[in-house]
Amino acid sequence: MEAKTRAHSNIALIKYWGKRDRKLNLPAVGSVSLTLDALYTETSVKFGPDHTRDTIILDGKEASPRVQKRTSHFLDIIRKITDTNQRAFIRSSNNFPTAAGLASSASGFAALTHASLTALGATVTPREMSGIARQGSGSAARSIFGGFVEMHKGSKPDGADSVAVQLYAENHLDIRLLIVVISEEKKATGSTMGMIETEQTSPFYPAWVNTADTDIQEMKSALAAKDFARIGVLSEHSCLKMHATALAARPGILYWNKGTISVMHAVRDIRKAGTPVYFTIDAGPQVKVLCLPEYVEQVIDELNTIPEVRRIITSAPGPGVHLIQEPEL
Repeated sequence: MEAKTRAHSNIALIKYWGKRDRKLNLPAVGSVSLTLDALYTETSVKFGPDHTRDTIILDGKEASPRVQKRTSHFLDIIRKITDTNQRAFIRSSNNFPTAAGLASSASGFAALTHASLTALGATVTPREMSGIARQGSGSAARSIFGGFVEMHKGSKPDGADSVAVQLYAENHLDIRLLIVVISEEKKATGSTMGMIETEQTSPFYPAWVNTADTDIQEMKSALAAKDFARIGVLSEHSCLKMHATALAARPGILYWNKGTISVMHAVRDIRKAGTPVYFTIDAGPQVKVLCLPEYVEQVIDELNTIPEVRRIITSAPGPGVHLIQEPEL
């Protein structure tokens, strides 16, 4: 009745922003992502009749009431699927800042899903596990898989077809993603609230939804051809389009800060000078920079000259969710 799992964060190359059904957490658009080997969550789960409530220890401290409530609600979904009423003791930790725009909810809920189902002896396919993880966090559906992943928005009302699938394993394309950390503080506007405000108030939102399928198809073609330059161009375009949509909300949702903008300009200057390098940014201030392995040291040296850059994490494509032996509970 216990298991320990590691799941890796992922970064959307073609962005997900908006929901078609909030209760089932169904995305309004599909997405394409890259799972990262350098960023991960490790989660231990133990169910038992002696637990009177769900207890969540996050990064060594008892989770906030809001996180406790969200996690217990998700575990209720797991309990319904596995026909149990037992409560759980959960210990989870990230090797990167939580809630700072580095997709901690993606790796967190993917790890929680896998560990919970394993602890309860449930047999599910990766596709089914992806659909379950999505109900905790939309991007968690993608972290079930390694490498390059597509998330289907689906069309069924019950969300049965709103799942992720692996497009290519992590060895498909030898690229690097540099995570440029600008701030390790929690962001003021969470992703879910940002999406809701964008949907309700941004005049650009309908265009964002209507052009998403084209972006996905173009990215899938670029990945199939292993066309790094095209992958980079599409990633940067999707990033700027998502943030433009959020910026046009009322009030405007701004995840960037001074350092974010400095890094964006620096990446474009490096590219203009002849080095193929591209940026993407999720709902937070951190900038993720795509480049080829042979340019990593050069790009890091140039970006480290920016005063606001706190540190740079280098990541290659990473694996899907998997068990870790000897759970520590």
